[in-house]
Amino acid sequence: MALRHRILAVNIFALAILAGSLFYLDSFRSRLTQARIEQVAAEATMIGRMVGAIAAERRQDLLVRLGRDSKTRIRIYGADGARRLDSWEGAAPTYELRDPAAEPWNRGLARALDNAFDAIVGARRPPLLEEPARDVLAAWPEARRALGERRTVSRLWRAPEGTAFVSAAAPVAGPSGEVLLLTVNARDIRRVVRDERMTLGLVLLATITFSVLLSLFLARTIARPLRILAHAAHRVRLGRDREVNVPMLPARRDEIGRLARALHDMSQALRDRIDATEAFAADVTHELKNPLASLRSAVDSLDRVEDPKLRGQLLDVVRQDVHRLDRLIVEIAETSRLDAELSRARFEPVDLGRLVEALIPVWEQRGAERGVGVAFARPRTGSAVVTGDEARLVRLIDNIVDNAISFSPEGGLVEIVAASANGQVAVSVEDEGRGVAPEARETIFNRFNSDRPAEDFGRHSGLGLAIARAIAKGHDGRIEVSDRHDGGRGARFVARFPAAAS
Repeated sequence: MALRHRILAVNIFALAILAGSLFYLDSFRSRLTQARIEQVAAEATMIGRMVGAIAAERRQDLLVRLGRDSKTRIRIYGADGARRLDSWEGAAPTYELRDPAAEPWNRGLARALDNAFDAIVGARRPPLLEEPARDVLAAWPEARRALGERRTVSRLWRAPEGTAFVSAAAPVAGPSGEVLLLTVNARDIRRVVRDERMTLGLVLLATITFSVLLSLFLARTIARPLRILAHAAHRVRLGRDREVNVPMLPARRDEIGRLARALHDMSQALRDRIDATEAFAADVTHELKNPLASLRSAVDSLDRVEDPKLRGQLLDVVRQDVHRLDRLIVEIAETSRLDAELSRARFEPVDLGRLVEALIPVWEQRGAERGVGVAFARPRTGSAVVTGDEARLVRLIDNIVDNAISFSPEGGLVEIVAASANGQVAVSVEDEGRGVAPEARETIFNRFNSDRPAEDFGRHSGLGLAIARAIAKGHDGRIEVSDRHDGGRGARFVARFPAAAS
């Protein structure tokens, strides 16, 4: 289900709960009806006592006056069941039982709505009132019960047009055995219920309109931007468009705005990664072509050279090219899987002071071949601890130190310092080589960058510093290069990492 449909469904569900308040009207009508029944019963009881207390010749005038004032019809039946008195005799009727067929269409429509709501709430319909052809006590069940039980009995009827009709029979005070019947058409109950229903219907209609408009607004402000972002992400996934424009939605300061900017940054990072991969593939192809061309030339020449000394030289070229290819393939493979391995690595506290100290013998042996010394200023134990992968950190520092040794002159000194300050751990490596020009301090970290003397050609792949920077970045660190701190000749490389939490 689409998001806009869900928003609309949730709002409609809330409206359905509001629409359930229509059931309240049935309870409201029941209470009104019950109150009217009790009122009519009390009036019948009171009038029965009044009639029994006055003279017979005054009763008719009293019934007419009371019926006119209360909009009711009052009849008195004798013990034999015959009607003795009627408030409508000699006076105008106080209510009217309307014929539904004679009513205008709008009332018929209102009656149909009433019946529909009654069917929805399951309201019980009282029996239909039909005026008896012969008006005697036996035609009124409540009057028969009042005569037999000598108490007030009330009953609810339904008038022909559907309104409530209430009757109450009460024994007349005295030994005469007479019964008083009071009837009233409670049309006002239906009028009140209709007014309440109309008010509630208007509120419900206004709420539905507002809810639909709100749903459309939410769908436009939520579902539409998400649909645009999903379409852009789909285009990025298909890769059919080189420059997919993922909207950043700068005006949105909510979660959708943050999602848009995150997707934009992610697509940009993915594009940069693709560009870097393509450039890396091109660089690898270029770097492999040189030793392969040299190797092919040497192998092709072996068949035509018979001089043993020259053949030996060609074999030396073959061996050097094979070693060079082997070193390139190993370092290219390590570079290509470095990011994936760092993302899966389990970082643990690593004391860089102890790590560097353990590698000093290896560097001293490596530097001894060229008469280069290695000096290390050992920090206090536990003061240079970072969180990371120890094997990768070893590779990072080894690449920097190896670079310093390779550029140091004969008899030079490589100085290593590990220190902690301001929440960071820094490992600095200084050599006495020719230094790094300011304009080249970024390019030296590019892959296959190797600005070395001709006698060192083929001995280095140009990936060492690139690997070192990638490892530093994977540990939330960085590598900087500058002049020596004492202003002397040479370069100073500093690798900085966040210090491990205590």
